[in-house]
Parts: sequence; C-alpha cells; structure tokens
Amino acid sequence: MMKVKAILQSNFLYLIGAIIGAISGFLYWKYIGCISGTCRITSSPINSTAYFALMGALIFGSFKKQKQHVK
Repeated sequence: MMKVKAILQSNFLYLIGAIIGAISGFLYWKYIGCISGTCRITSSPINSTAYFALMGALIFGSFKKQKQHVK
C-alpha cells in the first residue's frame, strides 16, 4: 500500500494532467467534434479522450521539478 501511495505522490502532476486532459478531450468531442467523421482524433470520443489525456499528462508533467543528485 505504501508503494502505491509513493508512486501516486511522485506522479501527481501527470495524473492531474491526464484527468484534466481526458475531460477536455471528451468535451471537445461532444461540443466541437468532427462532423464529417474523417478526423482521426476528434471523430470518436475514445480517441479524443485518450489523445487529450496523453497531451495533458505530458504538458503537466513538464512542470515537474527534477531532484538534483549530489555527489
């Protein structure tokens, strides 16, 4: 149980970014989407949600501070 808590704490920004991205992706598909159905990402709610979740995790993860190793 402690390992899970430590993993969640060390990757908190990635998790928050993925959640916000997934919600944004779903809302983008629902309200804007792709009318013709030819758009690879926004034509499906699953594709849109997964893509935006990945992008959110990567963007939020870029703000994570790196630990400095002292020799």
